[in-house]
Amino acid sequence: MGLIELFLMAVGLSMDAFAVSVCKGLAMKRCTWGKAGLVGLYFGVFQAGMPVIGYLLGSQFRDVITSIDHWIAFILLGLIGGGMLKEAFGGDCEEADDSLDIRTMLTLAVATSIDALAVGITFAFLQVEIVPAVSFIGATTFVISMAGVKIGGIFGSRWQKGAQIAGGVILICLGVKILVEHLGLI
Repeated sequence: MGLIELFLMAVGLSMDAFAVSVCKGLAMKRCTWGKAGLVGLYFGVFQAGMPVIGYLLGSQFRDVITSIDHWIAFILLGLIGGGMLKEAFGGDCEEADDSLDIRTMLTLAVATSIDALAVGITFAFLQVEIVPAVSFIGATTFVISMAGVKIGGIFGSRWQKGAQIAGGVILICLGVKILVEHLGLI
């Protein structure tokens, strides 16, 4: 996986966190850089950690599944991207509050990073160098989440739906690219 594909993957994965960050920013009476950094830290750490868990799980089965790994990557990325699209057209952030307590933030961080777990499984099949990949994903999510909080505090929720749509489309396109490359169609 090249740097461009990894960047697109990181951006696609961070769109759920971005959408939730925008909602957090909307709910805050006073949106500070410290609060934005805290939200970014939670989401960045979990977006980096979940692929590691998925990678470790996927590595256990790599030898057994190598012949169909491209189909697994295609299906998982398609499902994740499709789920993001479904959420974008049916989701709402009206239930967001400004709480940054550990219980709330852990719940949100886990919820927005479940798709990263599945991506970690595909990383094992694609034999991606995991440490640089997850570091890049975590850093990208950190920055995008911080920006989401600030954007939510300034502009409101008009970008939330578009971000989720973009993330879903990016992940679906990456899944198709992986499948097409492994089938030798390009």
